[in-house]
Amino acid sequence: MTKEEAKEILVSMTENPSLLRHARTVELVMEAYAEKFGEDRTLWANTGMLHDADYDKYPDEHPNRIVKLLREKGDEDMAHAISAHYTKWNVPYNSLLDKSLLACDELTGFIVACSQIRPEGIETLTAKSVKKKLKQKSFAAKVERDEISAGVEMMGVDMTEHITFIIEVLKTNKEELGI
Repeated sequence: MTKEEAKEILVSMTENPSLLRHARTVELVMEAYAEKFGEDRTLWANTGMLHDADYDKYPDEHPNRIVKLLREKGDEDMAHAISAHYTKWNVPYNSLLDKSLLACDELTGFIVACSQIRPEGIETLTAKSVKKKLKQKSFAAKVERDEISAGVEMMGVDMTEHITFIIEVLKTNKEELGI
């Protein structure tokens, strides 16, 4: 699937500007990790872009709608990773793609939230400040910290390095993302 095809799917299912920005941030982070790991950049970027595509219009069916669509198109790797991006769905994590999506999804959203409360936005955000905010349960309370921890552990990365990596990717795109 091309990025253009993935984008068409996303905009056909998602109208909420916050969800569109979340899709873009996870897309960028996943693409950067694909490059770092020598993986398929388009597959990883599209997986990040589409992981919540059905949530806006079909929240009670998420992620089943997008997974079904991707399977019908023959994109099994993407479909599987998206079906596994929440540990409580009890889908096995078979690949680095699966594990990376889990590790990047909630944390990327959390980092965006951290940047939004800073006068300088993401420009001066550090891993230390993100980790401090993670301990503050009232901040971005809907972010499931156990999902972040599980993803980082499965991906096999150091939490501080992972946070720093995500910040740097988002910082490179801060104007587009409005952070």
